[in-house]
Amino acid sequence: MAFTFQINNDVQFRHNQALLDKSASYRPILKETQVKAASIVALERDTQYLEGWGVKQIAPIERLSSYELKRDDQIIIDFGDHQVGQFSININAVGSPMDAPLCFKIKFAEMPAELTRKSEDYDGWLSKSWIQEETVHLDVLPTTLTLPRRYSFRYAEITVVDTSPKWRAVFSNPVVTATSAVDTATVHQPKLADAQLQRIYEVGLKTLADCMQDVFEDGPKRDRRLWIGDLRLQALANYATFKDTDLVKRCLYLFGAMPTTAGRIPANVFTKPTAVPDDTFLFDYSLFFISILADYEAFSSDKTVLNDLYRVAKNQMDLALAQVTSEGKLKLTEENPVFIDWSNDFDKETAGQAIIIYTLKQFITLAELVNDTSLETYTAILRKLNQYAKTQLFDSQSGLFVSGDQREVNVASQVWMTLAHVLDPEQTTALMQTTVTKLFPITGIATPYMYHHITEALFEAGLKQEAVQLMKDYWGKMITLGADTYWEAFDPNQPDYSPYGSPILNSYCHAWSCTPVYLINKYLV
Repeated sequence: MAFTFQINNDVQFRHNQALLDKSASYRPILKETQVKAASIVALERDTQYLEGWGVKQIAPIERLSSYELKRDDQIIIDFGDHQVGQFSININAVGSPMDAPLCFKIKFAEMPAELTRKSEDYDGWLSKSWIQEETVHLDVLPTTLTLPRRYSFRYAEITVVDTSPKWRAVFSNPVVTATSAVDTATVHQPKLADAQLQRIYEVGLKTLADCMQDVFEDGPKRDRRLWIGDLRLQALANYATFKDTDLVKRCLYLFGAMPTTAGRIPANVFTKPTAVPDDTFLFDYSLFFISILADYEAFSSDKTVLNDLYRVAKNQMDLALAQVTSEGKLKLTEENPVFIDWSNDFDKETAGQAIIIYTLKQFITLAELVNDTSLETYTAILRKLNQYAKTQLFDSQSGLFVSGDQREVNVASQVWMTLAHVLDPEQTTALMQTTVTKLFPITGIATPYMYHHITEALFEAGLKQEAVQLMKDYWGKMITLGADTYWEAFDPNQPDYSPYGSPILNSYCHAWSCTPVYLINKYLV
């Protein structure tokens, strides 16, 4: 059964109930783990860590009940590692009988620096309702308080607003019911001789696990949504670790079930209370549906999923190829922009051209598997796209690809042309060697998403040493700054960078940053 629906005045979607039902059949039963807090800590100035803030232990958690808190008293609880789940704590009163309610605030943080920022000072462009804090009133004690929302955190800061002069509040047994679709204990981790790479791998695995919930979330703090760009990288990391094909199938069917009436799939979908597509569209994200399907097929050889979703994949390719000229040049539009990276400080035309080549090659593989009779049409277009890239976009004098009317040279163009294997292997190695010489150190890029592609391009070009060094300089730097999980945004030259106007809403556990587990397994193990 299929029907159309509209979520705004401009976009209509087609709703395929059969595919939605298949998606629902693969919904995971989340694993719950009771995690007790590790210690009581205090903020401490430490230039080694993010924004110059770390913590020091002031008492074991067993001593929490010995602290009798009154107006303006504050205590910070450390769970020892990043957690995603529901928080609960026991609360009692000591002294005279309660003659007033207890009022306290609780603030959750993934990094110590978050605790130094006041939510009332936030003036960014994302909703401040994402700030992880609550104000609680309790009229009767003792009680066990279980907060209804799910949080993404390591630290919980409790500040008593007031009791009364006659009694104090006592807290004990803080616990988080942590959730994930997977269990890291089931993963056979490689034993690496390089201790730094081993730690980079471990943090990547934790990041991935904490983002594997009801779907492959982009981040458990926010947006808690299923985005195609994140999903593509999470799925690759998952194949190298947890090998949870059901969750991949759930997400593929969700996207396939809700295209627009024109056939385009959105960049992300909401899943609660029911599945709803967002009205955001990105040229490369739509194409990456093909990549996710092709990567899944390569891993599982599951013809049922391929047959169910091949038409959806073909629609994405056909819509993209409508933007290709007769000579093989991609023409981008404002209505369907290419993402590549958050930064808009570089021209993205050539990277977009490379991505359509990259995904068209994957689509042709799928077309061969289903015996698509129009296969030759796609191979002919691929030849045109390749020829245009090599003759019009590659500058033989500089040894680099150029982009846009100003013939701009940027890292993204070289990286995606490398990943698309537009040049032969020897030329590809030379291309990335020139990129390292002329365009490194990297500037203007602040997402692990783009850093993943740069690192993979170095590996694909045979520059293993440079790739490993970039992993250490980028993901390793986050660990040095105190990361338990990898971040949504990170600029090594500006560690407190935020795309939202304030770091208080930065996500410090984000799906698209988990890929060292994939890179290490594929290229180093």
